[in-house]
Amino acid sequence: MKVRRRPYRGPSLARGVALLYRRNKTNGTWVLKASDGHGAYWTKAIALADDFEDSDKKSVLTFYEAQDAAKRLARGDGDGSAGTAPTTVDGALTAYRADLIGRQSNPYNADWPRVHLSSVLLAKPVALLTVIELKRWRDNLLGTMAPSTVNRLGRCLCAALELAAQHDERIQNRQAWETGLADLPNAQQARNVVLSDAKVREFLTSAYGLDRQFALLADVLAITGARPSQAARLRVQDLLDHPTRPKIMLPKSAKGGGRNRAQKKAERYSVPITPSLSAKLKAAARDRSDDMPLLLQSDGRPWGDNPGQNYHRLVAAAVAAIGADPEATMYSLRHSSIVRALLRNVPIRLIAATHNTSTRMIEANYSKYITEHADDISRIGLLQDEPPAGDNVLALAS
Repeated sequence: MKVRRRPYRGPSLARGVALLYRRNKTNGTWVLKASDGHGAYWTKAIALADDFEDSDKKSVLTFYEAQDAAKRLARGDGDGSAGTAPTTVDGALTAYRADLIGRQSNPYNADWPRVHLSSVLLAKPVALLTVIELKRWRDNLLGTMAPSTVNRLGRCLCAALELAAQHDERIQNRQAWETGLADLPNAQQARNVVLSDAKVREFLTSAYGLDRQFALLADVLAITGARPSQAARLRVQDLLDHPTRPKIMLPKSAKGGGRNRAQKKAERYSVPITPSLSAKLKAAARDRSDDMPLLLQSDGRPWGDNPGQNYHRLVAAAVAAIGADPEATMYSLRHSSIVRALLRNVPIRLIAATHNTSTRMIEANYSKYITEHADDISRIGLLQDEPPAGDNVLALAS
């Protein structure tokens, strides 16, 4: 056989499974070709041929040994390493979802990439992914979503692929997703919409007119600056009612990853609320036991791990009703709370603690809004014009 890059076709081992042989200048290579179940095929070099050295039954195989190894790899009967068929992207996302649930994290991060992946990519073995195809997939998303959203989606897929690599030693192509799904540059543009106090009050008034239970959730977010996912996990016992100094014990968000997310999410921290909000919450939870959710939807169901899926239309209606920035979301109540505290000279360390974030994140994300909303405060430090001289103005003695 002539030396060439394209492998020679060998015997068909089963339906959708064939053994190929690539003729090289040195040892040839046995190549498995298998169907992905969606009309396409994937190939993988499985071992060297025994052209110039004897078989070691692992990295160098005879023709008959290569046939057996190819069938085991294609059918998942064990290949001496991971003992399973090649992990596909679909399988990686399934395993990642189970891992997230096991760590009490949101499985949405494993479900989201499926919406944007083709059937061919989903069926492809992770070990065969290339930089070019993943980069092409990432770049094609730019016409449908913002660059920052593309980056977040890419990180979800990267996490699934990395987990697959940790559990299958045959996957040695981490560069494929580390390079192909690398963050797009200059994509981290702040999308924080900050509402004035007057607009926040208008938003709440509109929300109470639309749906009282939704409005209670919005009221908690506006007063505490909590994330919606945190407020959704509040229990009746977390409300510490007091005539003048009421509080709620907010559950932490456990952002930032790590293996102890469940432990973090169980932790609580104290945040003050207004007496009027405390009275509303106490009335709403009057007939519930202490371990029941404090905030429920109008139909009595909890808001869930992704509350935005249940209230996004109500938010859009409230935003339109008050004529606010169309980009405003429930997160705008959090952004507004942080900026409000900054402008009222609350120490940044205290703001970080009550909003379950870090001083670094506040400085990175809200410096721009401080300058935009602090005009009156900033003017105090301006160099003023020299006052006009007059008969009643006396020069101070030096």
